[in-house]
Amino acid sequence: MKYQIACAALALLSSAPAFAQEEPTSPVTVSGSVALVSDYRFRGVSMTDKGAAVQGGITATHESGAYAGAWASNLSGWGTFGGPNLELDLFAGYAFPLGENATLDVGLTWYMYPSGADETDFAEPYVKLSSQFGPVKGLVGVAYAPKQEAIGKFYNSAASYATGIPDNPGDKEDNFYVWGDISGAIPNTPVTLKAHLGWSSGNSGLGPNGTSPAPTGKYADWLVGADVAIPGTPLTLGIAYVDTDIARVEEDYLRPNLSDADGSSIVRSQVVFSLSAAF
Repeated sequence: MKYQIACAALALLSSAPAFAQEEPTSPVTVSGSVALVSDYRFRGVSMTDKGAAVQGGITATHESGAYAGAWASNLSGWGTFGGPNLELDLFAGYAFPLGENATLDVGLTWYMYPSGADETDFAEPYVKLSSQFGPVKGLVGVAYAPKQEAIGKFYNSAASYATGIPDNPGDKEDNFYVWGDISGAIPNTPVTLKAHLGWSSGNSGLGPNGTSPAPTGKYADWLVGADVAIPGTPLTLGIAYVDTDIARVEEDYLRPNLSDADGSSIVRSQVVFSLSAAF
């Protein structure tokens, strides 16, 4: 009996250092991704004149549901936002569960264009509700940017468009965007199908830097595509068909801002390829 007690005590003592060496789990989780895309489309509009973009982001999430992060991409299209070749988005918010299968996410994105002209940056609060049923994920979101000079309507007439001299400088406008996303994994395959539909309402013209979050005032954008996870790697290949319902007569009114270097449209349909990695 004494031998058994001694052995038990020795086993306990020998295991004590192992317990002491265990590190507490951090309350903060850091995640991120990098991607190469054949065209950077923001709400259906090319931000790179239909050229390639390198993108990356990082997010720190607290166990409480609070999070903050940054995302960046090169750009060269849609007015170039006063001359920068970089978009930097800073965001923060709070996500909390609603029942077993739904999550409500409330936050704000600050769109920045470093080294661009004055009055380029603007803030956009958002609310997103997501849910998952088996392999199918769904999300609906609303983003509303309150009145700001960066998204104002500085040009009210064709003459001001033609001369490039704003006839309404300093104007402040707001912007509303609502969207829905759905995706579903095909069982026993690395393939996930995805779709997106969005609707914008805002400044029907050009802001201080020849841009607007809603170029023609009101328009819809959509996407259908698929992602393929490469087994054994963090890589995902993607393909998507992207388009808008912006009419050619509306598009022509905003040229050359809605055209690339060759004069072709940056809001017409496009097949976009991507290669991304999550970490």
